[in-house]
Amino acid sequence: MDRLRRPPGPEIKLLGVLGGQLFPKRYPFDPLSFGLDVARQFGDIACYHVGPLYVYQLNHPDFARQILVEQPEAFHKARLIKRAFRPFAGEGLLTSDGALWKRQRKLMQPAFHHAQLTAYGAVMVAQAQRQMESFRDGMVVEISAEMPKVTLAVVVETLFGGDFTQEADEVGRLMLVVLEAANHRLNFPLQLPSWVPTTRNRRENRAVARLDAMLQTLIAGRRTSSEHPHDLLSVLVAATDEEAGGMSDSQLRDEVMTLFLAGHETTAMALTWMWYLLAIHPDVDARLQRELDEVLGGRTPAVSDLPNLPYTEMIAREAMRLYPPAAGFAREPIEDVTIGGYLVPKGSLVTVNTYALQRDPRFFDNPERFDPERFAAGWEERIPRYAYLPFGGGPRVCIGNGFAMMEARLVLATLAQRWSLSLEPRQDIKPIQLVTVRPKDGIRMKLHARRRH
Repeated sequence: MDRLRRPPGPEIKLLGVLGGQLFPKRYPFDPLSFGLDVARQFGDIACYHVGPLYVYQLNHPDFARQILVEQPEAFHKARLIKRAFRPFAGEGLLTSDGALWKRQRKLMQPAFHHAQLTAYGAVMVAQAQRQMESFRDGMVVEISAEMPKVTLAVVVETLFGGDFTQEADEVGRLMLVVLEAANHRLNFPLQLPSWVPTTRNRRENRAVARLDAMLQTLIAGRRTSSEHPHDLLSVLVAATDEEAGGMSDSQLRDEVMTLFLAGHETTAMALTWMWYLLAIHPDVDARLQRELDEVLGGRTPAVSDLPNLPYTEMIAREAMRLYPPAAGFAREPIEDVTIGGYLVPKGSLVTVNTYALQRDPRFFDNPERFDPERFAAGWEERIPRYAYLPFGGGPRVCIGNGFAMMEARLVLATLAQRWSLSLEPRQDIKPIQLVTVRPKDGIRMKLHARRRH
């Protein structure tokens, strides 16, 4: 394999290891800038190595389609992803492969059918309204801290109904601990095992143990209850297939932990970037307000209103183009494969850089501009199918994509009717890649009460 012809790519000269992180000589440790630079300098496929690991970065819709649709069975989730998330997500959809993943996906799919999701629209609106109760005209808020409060409350109530709402704040704190630990494992290749009693490991282990105890109590309650609530946990407990029956308690626990991550942090960051973009594009904000006034007339939105709020959806989609909740996805070929004319050996790390792909001028005119009109009616025909991947694609497309899009639109429509937000001065807004794409130092914004015309 040493003489294998590989695509061109950056030369990573390591200066050494500090605190478990590998420091390249040429680039600061900024995954977003690094991936964008690689795409722009080396084109559709690039290769570089970090120590013994060869990384193939793919920057074209055809290659994304190959991995996601044409040859999904030839790729598994990357070991890097599994190592980062398994300590708390176990064998959930995020980390599992093969027969286990197929069975779990089949069992979970009914919980995300449109009819089931529609029932959660009122919860999303109610939680957005509840968040507004603390807002005051002229108040300055950290918007990247406010939006997770809404999305956490939504995911808690839709997953568990009314049984768990009092623990929502505690769950939020615990989830921050496990997300920070997962991010550390993603970005620091060399570190001690989780059983070594470091400060970070002890903190994560305590958080996971507390979450496990809460979930075990709830699962046991659903198993023995004679009632039939309609929260997602109850739907998952009742899910069965012909071959193996329903999920075990362990499987339920892993899937619920996965849904916490997918249903909380990602949508919160999408909403955070929407508010930022609206604040710096007052013309878009004004058009959004006109649509909300004309369609809703001051009343709270409902799921049935969403088809009549196309511009609201366009804003959400364009914000997720510029700032996709996940900056990319990684796979590992389980056999040698050919991509773009190059042989990619089994065990390599293959990444599709969504952040770079969605800013590629070949597929998006003036790609750095915030332009919701890109997603006007017919956008699916104008934009290459796999150039826009905020939720992935193919068999492993995000199971909660319908939930997330519904939540983003309903929360935005609820809050934007009452409030506009402006940026506080002297801020350097810089996106960084942690588990999600988020503002490096947060975003401070001032609230302004709207008066409907």
